[in-house]
Amino acid sequence: MNVGFDLDKIFIEYPFFIPDFVIDRTYKIIFENSFIYRIPSKPEQFFRLLLHYPIFRQPISKNIEFVKNISKKNADNYFLISGRFGFLKNRTDQIIKKYELDKIFKEIFINYHNEQPHVFKSNLIKKLKIDKYVDDDFYLLKYTAEQNPKTKFFWLNNKVSKPLGKNLYAIKNISEMFTPLSVV
Repeated sequence: MNVGFDLDKIFIEYPFFIPDFVIDRTYKIIFENSFIYRIPSKPEQFFRLLLHYPIFRQPISKNIEFVKNISKKNADNYFLISGRFGFLKNRTDQIIKKYELDKIFKEIFINYHNEQPHVFKSNLIKKLKIDKYVDDDFYLLKYTAEQNPKTKFFWLNNKVSKPLGKNLYAIKNISEMFTPLSVV
């Protein structure tokens, strides 16, 4: 089985002093039936680079430990697939090494060519034949679930666990990806 994971809010926290909704609203523009991610302007990139130092991006240790342990117990392939843009390359590489994520995953794919993150992830999920994928971005998951009907998608939200569609599930803990779920 091939299993994919996002990076932010799955293994790495947002900065503790900035509410999640602030980060999400400045990064994504939502229209009536679609959405896009915007590449920040140069001044915003400078600010975001500061906020991506590891001191501001603490690990979500329980999730890292869970995947580290489960990856030792089976022959599944684990992939890290992040939509982070290219201007964050050095900080992202630094965080991956610091928290030893490079030792857990078979391969790591980061969106350094600045594609739209939902398109980047959907194409990789298809190419890698991902069976299960977890992310914290609900809009992205709705899009990728429609584009990849054979893959099971999991929205890590820390509030509710329930089926949301044919191949989309809300979960509170990443361990729920590996338990039977009823289908809507």
